[in-house]
Amino acid sequence: MPIDTAMLYFLQSLKRRFGGSQQRDQCLAMFDFVFAENGLTGFKGRTPLPSESISKELGEAKCQELTNFCLKYMSETELPLKRGNFVEHRNGMINVSPVGRSCSQAERDQFVLYERTTPVRSNFVDALQKRFPTDQYRLSFSIGGQISIDIFPVGWDKTFCLRYLKPCFDKIHFFGDKTLKGGNDYEIFEHPDTVGHTVASPEHCRTVVEKTLAELGL
Repeated sequence: MPIDTAMLYFLQSLKRRFGGSQQRDQCLAMFDFVFAENGLTGFKGRTPLPSESISKELGEAKCQELTNFCLKYMSETELPLKRGNFVEHRNGMINVSPVGRSCSQAERDQFVLYERTTPVRSNFVDALQKRFPTDQYRLSFSIGGQISIDIFPVGWDKTFCLRYLKPCFDKIHFFGDKTLKGGNDYEIFEHPDTVGHTVASPEHCRTVVEKTLAELGL
């Protein structure tokens, strides 16, 4: 989802105070570090950090095996609506969306409401874990955002970015919404090198950030 103007101004104000993924150039100019895909793709300033590739890590045969299973599973799952772009291969992960990433915001909201009574993605993750056991495939499956599931090699979760942040900062605060076990924020939220904060929305995140800064006297 694109960042709104109010949040953009808020983030700019934080940058001014401390000096210290759809709008790439804007993000690179604003932040010291920018990470996408759990940190497998990142920048320090405008300098790219070393990148990893899930296709190289798994090999083409396993990537196709995984893709074929996901497409078959989703084709057999009945939903109130489906659109397009169900499987997205990225550098550090494969992202799958039962409703399709090309859905509109209104359709996305409809899927969110549907999942309140029907655990579509939780059931999907259960099926993936059964078909691709960790001891054989070394894969993690995490529910991320509002409509998708992230699939990546074990260890390639959001804690991956800490290898770049820890040498630069004494304390690292993380703010995320999927912080329960099974969510794609869980590992970094629980990591001993971070202070984790659970938030429910961008607006709530801003409130929690401001409260945290006040408590720290900043």
